[in-house]
Amino acid sequence: MAQITISAAAAQLLPLLLMLFSVGASAAEDDPRPMIGMPNCVTSCGGVDVPYPFGLGPDPSCYLPGFNLTCDTAAGDAQARLLLDVEGTLQVLSISNSILRAQRNGDVKIDLDADGYGSSTFSTGLRQDGPYMLYRNELFLTGCNVQATVRRGNVAVASCTSLCEHYDHPADSLVGGVVLYCKGSTGCCRADIVTNPDIHDEEAQVYSSSNTSGYDVQLRWLGRGNRSADLKRFPPRVFISERGWFSNVSVYNDMLRTAKLPSKDIMAVPIYLNWVVVGNHSLCKGNHSQCVEPTGGGRYCLCKTGYHGNPYLTDGCKDVNECELAEANGCYGECTNAEGTFTCQCPLGTIGNPAIPGGCVYPTVSLGHHHLSISIILGVASGAGLILLVLFAYVIFDKVKHQRTQKLKRKFFEQNRGQLLQQLVSQRADIAEKMIITLEELEKATNNFDKARELGGGGHGTVYKGILSDLHVVAIKKPKMVVQKEIDEFINEVAILSQINHRNVVKLYGCCLETEVPMLVYEFISNGTLYDHLHIEGPRSLSWDDRLRIAIETAKSLAYLHSMALIPIIHRDIKSSNILLDDTLIAKVADFGASRYIPLDKSDGLVAHFVTLFAEGNLSQILDPQVLNESGNTIEEIATIAVACVKLRGEERPTMRQVELRLEGVQSPDEHVMAVVGEFEANGIDRSSLLTRDERSTEGLTRQYSMEEECILSSRYPR
Repeated sequence: MAQITISAAAAQLLPLLLMLFSVGASAAEDDPRPMIGMPNCVTSCGGVDVPYPFGLGPDPSCYLPGFNLTCDTAAGDAQARLLLDVEGTLQVLSISNSILRAQRNGDVKIDLDADGYGSSTFSTGLRQDGPYMLYRNELFLTGCNVQATVRRGNVAVASCTSLCEHYDHPADSLVGGVVLYCKGSTGCCRADIVTNPDIHDEEAQVYSSSNTSGYDVQLRWLGRGNRSADLKRFPPRVFISERGWFSNVSVYNDMLRTAKLPSKDIMAVPIYLNWVVVGNHSLCKGNHSQCVEPTGGGRYCLCKTGYHGNPYLTDGCKDVNECELAEANGCYGECTNAEGTFTCQCPLGTIGNPAIPGGCVYPTVSLGHHHLSISIILGVASGAGLILLVLFAYVIFDKVKHQRTQKLKRKFFEQNRGQLLQQLVSQRADIAEKMIITLEELEKATNNFDKARELGGGGHGTVYKGILSDLHVVAIKKPKMVVQKEIDEFINEVAILSQINHRNVVKLYGCCLETEVPMLVYEFISNGTLYDHLHIEGPRSLSWDDRLRIAIETAKSLAYLHSMALIPIIHRDIKSSNILLDDTLIAKVADFGASRYIPLDKSDGLVAHFVTLFAEGNLSQILDPQVLNESGNTIEEIATIAVACVKLRGEERPTMRQVELRLEGVQSPDEHVMAVVGEFEANGIDRSSLLTRDERSTEGLTRQYSMEEECILSSRYPR
């Protein structure tokens, strides 16, 4: 017969599975700390909680009569003391239901008269109208041939006698250097203080305080031996402390040897006080509190079983979560907390007694000669069910995620006016097919927009390098924001730019409208921006010839956009960082329309400074020394064109076609003259009108025909 067993954890798969797929389950919030005092009342002093019916301050509603305490802050809040009385005889250490723990510094001071008698009141804090009595304390006496008695009213509640018959000094009675807990005849003695002398029950917890009187401590010399010698040799000391405290304090061994009193800090003696409420006060106000009336009189409140807190306050008793201490409450199975109680049962799949350790076991099933544990069956079934449910959940989750993603894409596509773009490019089937690019395509092209694919970025977005499925290397601009009201203009611009095919204009492949902010896809230009090539560390950057050629190529592209395209396009943001360069330094104008999304309140003082220096003839202060060395006499002409291009009035600025021709004239004066003459003849102007003018220099000739050229071109091309 084979016995097959598996881990008990296997049978937990099914409950765990149900837990994984449950909806809305949440852990119960921990109960807040129960209130301990009345609202708007001080409830602590010196780190000690002051629960109602005790209280502090002048407001009588904060405590019941007789339960007012004093907070001594004379030494500062950090060293505040909670006192039972204004005299400061007893300092309160802690307060609980019917029990108060305090401490008294030093012994009970008693002076003997001529006849060898003396007495003292133990504490003014235990006044006759107070609710307190000594509880579980003891009387401790040191000295030779003296007797101490504690009385409450006319009743003695404790008494003991200390003798020194055969010893010159009490230290002679020490055995092995340690005082045997004082039994008398050793220079010290002790006796339990009876709590309830009427019923002689030293363990009674309460005692009637309707006729409470203070405690008196009496000391008497027994008249044996020489009184003055006894008192001088070992002055008597009387203490009242909690039971057993003296037996654990080694300093009292030293006190017996030296007959000297230890320091004040060491002599802080703790005592227990029992308290009850007397009078016709309304107590136990909470729904979960109960009133106790002890035999000796008075009353006190307790929270019902299963609750904790302050029973003297409304809703002061809160439910105890027994399951947090399940084993302490005798539950070794599954504990479920309930209001005022809890339930304990064996986990699912087990049987037995949950009240004992290991009491819950897994049953077995007999199959022929084999006994299979139920845990095996549950484990196999749960494991298979778990796999199926996980697969099912994954399929459902993936499907829901896909549907949500598609729905969000459609939302953004409509929000970004995708239908409008489809209508605008529908006349060109080849463009329409490629113009609208899906988000999935761009995610594949950029490896989910991997940070390693970033080409650069700024305040308006990030540019990524990607490879489309048709193997085109592209630059994908992912803006950070777009103005919703300008979406229609954006779509129009995309449709127009998609039809531009110019050598010096960056090709726009298309756009993606399936994201919150549309993304643009351009051809990838590998050699960076003109700005990057101009601002380098080193003595030389781009040569003057390359700079002039790039300026001409830029002017050509803008002239084309202004005049040759189907609908004129104004770039509005030409700058060196928006002019890209390919591997052969051919200029490519980029970022069309970006200026509409750039705040117009930003201003660059370089232009005004340039114009001022030009007028003063001080351009050398602003120009690159390399330009001054390489440009020769052409720099003056270039500067003249630049100043004309930044005039405030549009009619005073040259067209881009005029700029193009003038720059070409600076680059190749002779070829430029022939090109202009050909253009004039094409427009009906006699070539001889140019040749009869002063031909002393190419520069002069260029200036002679500039006025005629401007008249012709201004009529054909807008600014």
